[in-house]
Amino acid sequence: MSETYIRNVIEAALLAAGQPLPLAELARLFEAGVRPGTQQLQQALEALAAEYAGRGIELKHTAGGYRIQVRRELAGEISRLWPERTVRYSRALLETLALIAYRQPITRAEIEAVRGVAVNPNIIRTMLERNWVRVVGHRDVPGHPELLGTTREFLDYFGLRSLDELPPLAELKAMGDINLQLSLSEHAPAAEDAARGASDAADGDDAAEDDELSAGSDGSHELVAGPRDLDG
Repeated sequence: MSETYIRNVIEAALLAAGQPLPLAELARLFEAGVRPGTQQLQQALEALAAEYAGRGIELKHTAGGYRIQVRRELAGEISRLWPERTVRYSRALLETLALIAYRQPITRAEIEAVRGVAVNPNIIRTMLERNWVRVVGHRDVPGHPELLGTTREFLDYFGLRSLDELPPLAELKAMGDINLQLSLSEHAPAAEDAARGASDAADGDDAAEDDELSAGSDGSHELVAGPRDLDG
């Protein structure tokens, strides 16, 4: 079996799948008797990545596997193919999602302690429906509140292999103009009181103004995400 054939099969599969494919699934594309090994698959993927260098698409390795996608710097132009799909997420949703991503596992009460406002139930529901967030346990305190954490789908959506690839907070705030006061130490809800005032001084009525998403209303921000998959 030639390297070109292996590369072509992988490329076709990634274009057709519409979702990341792990190495094990890529291997199953070939008949058992001639199935390439992990090293051969990796070499084929590296060859594809090199072939796409300087082009409008790229090979991306995320938590769910490998996918072919539009390059990030071209996402704005390509998104014009689907103007009706433009979705803008509220500042409150972005801040809540960032808190979960950087401080997980975290309870809703702890999120509210940092932000200084109540979390709109629609925000949590939206993130659960999109499978970006899930309940990962319960805090061992009275009431046993749910602990929230991100999912593999969250990593795939943002083009990440692991949480270690999350951008530094300073970069995140610059991209989304998000005003977050985050302590990245282990859970210390009592210490978060000091962060409340600065966190939402400029938007103390977040709970009332911010539904989970809007169609480009004032005061909302586009979710900073990876490029769309080629199949849209």
